[in-house]
Amino acid sequence: MNLIMALFPLIVLIAMGYALKKRQFLQDEFWANSEKLNYFILFPVLLFSNLADIQLNLNAVFRMLMAFFIVVLSASAVLWCIKRIYQIPPARFGVYLQSQIRFNTYIGLALMGTLYGEKGMQMFAMLIAVAIPAVNILSVMSFSQGQRGQWLHTVWTILKNPLILGCLAGVMFNLSGLSLFTGLQSLLKILASMSLPLGLLSVGAALQFGQLRCDVRSLALNTAGRLILMPCFAFGVSLWIGLGTLQSIIMVTFFALPTASASYILTRYFQGDSQLMAGIISLQTLCFTASFPVLMWLLY
Repeated sequence: MNLIMALFPLIVLIAMGYALKKRQFLQDEFWANSEKLNYFILFPVLLFSNLADIQLNLNAVFRMLMAFFIVVLSASAVLWCIKRIYQIPPARFGVYLQSQIRFNTYIGLALMGTLYGEKGMQMFAMLIAVAIPAVNILSVMSFSQGQRGQWLHTVWTILKNPLILGCLAGVMFNLSGLSLFTGLQSLLKILASMSLPLGLLSVGAALQFGQLRCDVRSLALNTAGRLILMPCFAFGVSLWIGLGTLQSIIMVTFFALPTASASYILTRYFQGDSQLMAGIISLQTLCFTASFPVLMWLLY
């Protein structure tokens, strides 16, 4: 019941975003500008705030990151083997890879905060500080086989990613031993509190259910792989490594999240199958609301 209640505000905000965009209650310029504000200012502030003043447990973080890389690299290796066997073109392969390894940061942080409070958000923030560059680089590589001249530029763009810089700034500030004065702490808290509601509304606004009619088989396989196989594999790896309960839940949650809305942007940039990518994002986001509670009930 707690899990259902934790998901309820997320579902409502995503549904509100979809309805507001569908009904044109707000102009398209609002969504573009709000996403820009969140991406470059509000969300980096949220990540900085969560990492700047926590007690870093480096051993727990290291083991969690080890589990993350085992899952991501294993899944990527399997997909690359499938690509070779079935001669999947980069335009499609990039979509398949992104649908399995990328994640929706807004939903993940909001869920962690609702379920496990500040500690859950902080541990999740430490995970995504490494996960964001890792999955983006792998995603770029999946497309770059067909467009080798572009991927180095894209990797440089990833390294300048404001979310990565926000995480790095938070960790460096934490290690410096400095502290923020009260007024600045209050300002950052206000800015950070705006990020997740706005982000979840934007997730809803980005949904394109009209694309669900294309390539139903690929949509179903990629959705089942991300929402069922990936979190179950993450659960097994967590048991093998011996992660604590909270770290294990964070790992499973991470790999049970729908793929990132930004996957659509990267797919279009590399002239991939953006129609299929839009359908996968929408279907995974929709199915997540049912698959996640069932998954957590079965595993924990």
